[in-house]
Amino acid sequence: MMLGEESTSADYWKQCGDEALRNGIKGVIMMGAHWDCFGDQIQVSTNPNPGKSPVAYVHPSKYVDYKLNPDLKTAKRCIDLLDEAGYNVSGNDTFDWIHDTYLILIRMFPNGCPPSTIISMNARYDPHFHLKVGSTLRQLRKENYLIIGTGGAVHNLYRNRWAPMLRFRDNFAQDTPPEHWALEFRQAVEDVFTKTSGPQLRRAMTRLMKHPEYRDAHATDDHFMAAMFVAGAAGDFEDEGTPAILATETWELTNMCNSQFTISSWPKVAA
Repeated sequence: MMLGEESTSADYWKQCGDEALRNGIKGVIMMGAHWDCFGDQIQVSTNPNPGKSPVAYVHPSKYVDYKLNPDLKTAKRCIDLLDEAGYNVSGNDTFDWIHDTYLILIRMFPNGCPPSTIISMNARYDPHFHLKVGSTLRQLRKENYLIIGTGGAVHNLYRNRWAPMLRFRDNFAQDTPPEHWALEFRQAVEDVFTKTSGPQLRRAMTRLMKHPEYRDAHATDDHFMAAMFVAGAAGDFEDEGTPAILATETWELTNMCNSQFTISSWPKVAA
């Protein structure tokens, strides 16, 4: 529900979208947390007219009329790059987009969706696999594509506090503080993003899956793979020293932490 309601995170995504438009982005390439493929497969959405999967507890009026803009040319290019890198990759021309991607686009670009490409995860959730996906596509950053991963710093549905949501539809209620395991892992994620860069970022991101609180913070691995994708895309040797910020974060259901990190920045334009 976070992006279906007003929040500081929603405001920040709008800020990021405004900056992207001012800098003339060519398109957006995204990996979310709800589309994965079995075996050794990975897929790229090639549906020319994708629908939108419904969002629980978010009124359809907030998303049904938003026109998606699938970038089929860039999708084909991503498939070619991943194929050259040895992936079992294919296009999926029937995939309907899911809230982890299109709600982000609505918040970032409310006046019109830029050309966008959606990359799937692989259901084995191998962190090194997803790092390499990002690394394979990282060259597109130099062509002014914006690369986005959407998952969660702390996302364990089994350990959330659901009562305020179910009784009052208040997903932001914090009648008690987050539990220690959520706070500990959230801090570890911030430390990795803001205190490492380049290949060190990649190594540190994969080590987070061995953190003592990782399994409490992520009962399943799906919401953490997008962070690996981003680390692969922004963790090359030439990225050493690149700054990263935790711009804002929103807690939901007491123990679910949505942290908004940005790696690198747009070139400054002289006044």
